[in-house]
Amino acid sequence: MRQRTAIVIGGGIGGLTAAVALDRRGWQVTVLERAAALEPVGAGIGLAANAQRALDTIGVGDAVRALASWQLAGEIRRPDGRLLARSDNAAAVRRFGGPVVVAHRADLVALLAAQLPTAAVRIGASAALLDAGDPLRDGRPARVRCTDPDGEPEELTADLVVAADGIHSAARRTLFPDHPAPRYAGFTTWRFVVPAAAAPGHAADPDTAHETWGPGGLWGTLPLHDGRIYAYATAAVPPGGDRAGGDQRAELIRRFGTWHRPVPELLAAVEPAAVLRNDVYAAAAPPPAFHHGRVALLGDAVHPMTPNLGQGGCQAVEDAVVLAHEAAPNAPLATALAAYTRQRLPRTMDVVRRSGRIGRLTTWRSRPACALRAALIAATARLAPDLALRGLDGIADWRPPTAP
Repeated sequence: MRQRTAIVIGGGIGGLTAAVALDRRGWQVTVLERAAALEPVGAGIGLAANAQRALDTIGVGDAVRALASWQLAGEIRRPDGRLLARSDNAAAVRRFGGPVVVAHRADLVALLAAQLPTAAVRIGASAALLDAGDPLRDGRPARVRCTDPDGEPEELTADLVVAADGIHSAARRTLFPDHPAPRYAGFTTWRFVVPAAAAPGHAADPDTAHETWGPGGLWGTLPLHDGRIYAYATAAVPPGGDRAGGDQRAELIRRFGTWHRPVPELLAAVEPAAVLRNDVYAAAAPPPAFHHGRVALLGDAVHPMTPNLGQGGCQAVEDAVVLAHEAAPNAPLATALAAYTRQRLPRTMDVVRRSGRIGRLTTWRSRPACALRAALIAATARLAPDLALRGLDGIADWRPPTAP
């Protein structure tokens, strides 16, 4: 039987997971990544139990856990440092069968890329979908134009194209030109990583993650497995803004510099150029499907979501293993892609909605509203310590369609 071919557009975590999963299923896979290197935008990534189980199915779950930091506890605080709620990974294990682990995105990308043949990943390769193809006609493959770093174009064909080309997916626009583009979620995020030693004397417990909710935004600190610290912040600001004239650290100091330790120390330790700023977008409406022709959309390309449940990357990983599971070497492709849409569309759009609700809660600005929010969080923590985890019920307890 002829070996089936797949092209994956995008070398991020979702695209690489799909490539590895399809490779494991016997597909000949080519990954086209337009960047000059597999260096993901972002810093840390949280992987809940659902994503870890998905990665187990392609044989890399334990390797990912070895890359990850295992927080023993997580906290929610006010800007003055007052503790509002505390949870621990033991509760997550009881509820979901595993803890949340945090890894550096670059480590995860390198691990996934190492599972593929060297020639399978082409960097500096811009890709454009020319024809979605027809899964019911053997003579109608999908067609992709690939442009190399020297600007030389090449037309490639494949039995399957996986479009993992991000929030502003060109493939999605080609497949569904009338579908509304993702909309601004109402806030912007900043992210950076610093060595722990760069903030001497800070008060962060190496086994504790914290998130601090203030007026119109939040701050989060997560220790990584190698001693570095991943920090992130959000603020309700207009999209495309840049009050600091390019110096994002100055913007963060203005907004968060008086918050409790270790926030000031971490801001003092980071270089301005190391701070990443991105407006947050989320799906405006469910798409007609997650596939069309011989093309499957995956991850942010089809269900962008706010980061508030930590599920953006996790859902992309789920997409990848479900797609590969359905796309068995002898399975009719049209049937496989229809099953992929049937399983993934309702689940991911539910996560989009649930994450967006929490995102809106973090943008409250008025002093009375923020005081009420803090009181509700504290009361909930006293009356039902594991209640905060319920936001992930039906999400983190997901299990993949195949066993490891």
